[in-house]
Amino acid sequence: MPRRIDIELTSHAEGVWTWRAAGAKLPKGSLAADQVPTPASVGDVLRAEVESGLDGLEIVSLSPVPAKTDDRAANRIEVIGAPRPAPDVSVTLAPGSRRRRDRDEGPPRRGAGERPPRREGARTGPPRRDRPEGAGRGPRPEGSERGPRPEGADRGPRPDRREGAEGRREESGRRGEGPPPRRERERKPTVSTAHRNAMLATLGPEQLPVAEQLLRGGIPAVRQAIADARKTGGAAPVNADPLLAIAEQLLPAVNLASWKDRASSAQSAGKELRLRELRAVVAASRTVTLDDEGREMAKALRDALDHRVTALRDDWVARVTGAVEAGRVADALRTATRPPDPGTRLPAELAVRLSEVASAAMTAELDPAEWLTLLDAVVECPVRRTVKPVGIPPAPETHEAARRAAGLVPELAKLLGLRIPPPPPRRPAPRLSPTGGAG
Repeated sequence: MPRRIDIELTSHAEGVWTWRAAGAKLPKGSLAADQVPTPASVGDVLRAEVESGLDGLEIVSLSPVPAKTDDRAANRIEVIGAPRPAPDVSVTLAPGSRRRRDRDEGPPRRGAGERPPRREGARTGPPRRDRPEGAGRGPRPEGSERGPRPEGADRGPRPDRREGAEGRREESGRRGEGPPPRRERERKPTVSTAHRNAMLATLGPEQLPVAEQLLRGGIPAVRQAIADARKTGGAAPVNADPLLAIAEQLLPAVNLASWKDRASSAQSAGKELRLRELRAVVAASRTVTLDDEGREMAKALRDALDHRVTALRDDWVARVTGAVEAGRVADALRTATRPPDPGTRLPAELAVRLSEVASAAMTAELDPAEWLTLLDAVVECPVRRTVKPVGIPPAPETHEAARRAAGLVPELAKLLGLRIPPPPPRRPAPRLSPTGGAG
């Protein structure tokens, strides 16, 4: 079945045209000159109907690429009518004022001696009985007359709003409410550009535009820039082959400079850098061609990564051991579920000890709620297949939960009298903890 693709004419010699897919290297091929509509020139993009055969793609017919139409202009409805005159509006900003006022909107401000107009429906009868006629508010006390404040008068220091907020938080803490939690935004390390600038300074003027596109998005960015130049270029066609050759030549140096900037930023961040970002930088070092300086930086980053992972593993094993020794079986199982590294495993002795402690804790005399809590922790723990519960509490919810978990904890099938345990349920993929491990 024929299909349509856009092709680009690349060369013409002795009645034969060569072509390739528009904006890509492959597929490509050749065709007779009589198949190409005239006039045609190198760099033209045509719409081709092709069929796939044993020898590759065969062009059936060629046609010009249809021009793009603006659907919004085609669906636009033109309104014909006399325009309505709008009132002229002038805006005046008073000196020293923060509010904008339109002169044509609203009634004008009254003067100092003018009284406000009486509203419709306002009471015009005799004065109220609770106040004798002619009674007023009385004279103002001394010093209360309003007048212009003398220049340079000191109003006193303004109260600090932060002190009031801290006082309210302290008061709420004394009442037992506690201050609201604050989520601190993680600060990403600033990536250096020193190595990229040094690399660009060694290039010639014809290589700089290509290197800048490589820094933006690699070879695809160079191809896109060539395609955009052809769309908006002048009469001279853009030849992509020399530009792509320059891009392939500069690509290793550009990738190395970009990785060095990331590596130097990771080294300057130190322990503030997240573990997963440090892993990403170390893994990226295997995808570039390193020089002597790059190899030293990669070795330093690998040593830092190994040191941090070892410290996290030792701390994780210590927390599991401490929970087991303190008799906190559920906490030990949950901690063992969240290793700092996906490939980290419990030591064999600690795994056997954790399994024995969990097996001894799950008895028939235990409270059903506590037994279900232990069962949930065992199901998520990597030692679940070696846990052998002593018994199941006589409650419907515990038996139902044990039946569902029998595929993950085989010993439960024996306690329930099941010959063949059910298959284990599908489990979601583990989440990664902030330190880089599963959690």
